[in-house]
Amino acid sequence: MRQDQKFEIERAFDLIPHVIGSSWAVTWFRFTGDRRPTRTEYRERVILYLDTLEPLFEKFAGEEDLREVQDYVRRRKDGEIRRIAEGRNREVEKRYDRYLDYG
Repeated sequence: MRQDQKFEIERAFDLIPHVIGSSWAVTWFRFTGDRRPTRTEYRERVILYLDTLEPLFEKFAGEEDLREVQDYVRRRKDGEIRRIAEGRNREVEKRYDRYLDYG
């Protein structure tokens, strides 16, 4: 798969974890009144919301011509979830810190 073919998928996975995952996690913590979730609880909640996007990630499934992009999306999603769980997604970590500071 060429780099130019990956570009939009890469941009989506650069944004989805903190724009969608963290935003929904913060909303959940605010409405449940949890002003001090642990970093692990926060990361798990972000991953939970990313998991709800699975139907989106599977949109290329079943199309033999799109097997390569389907495999790339799956690898990228799995890698992003690992990065979040391990605390290696800087944007998610910034959002957690911001929530604790301003929640």
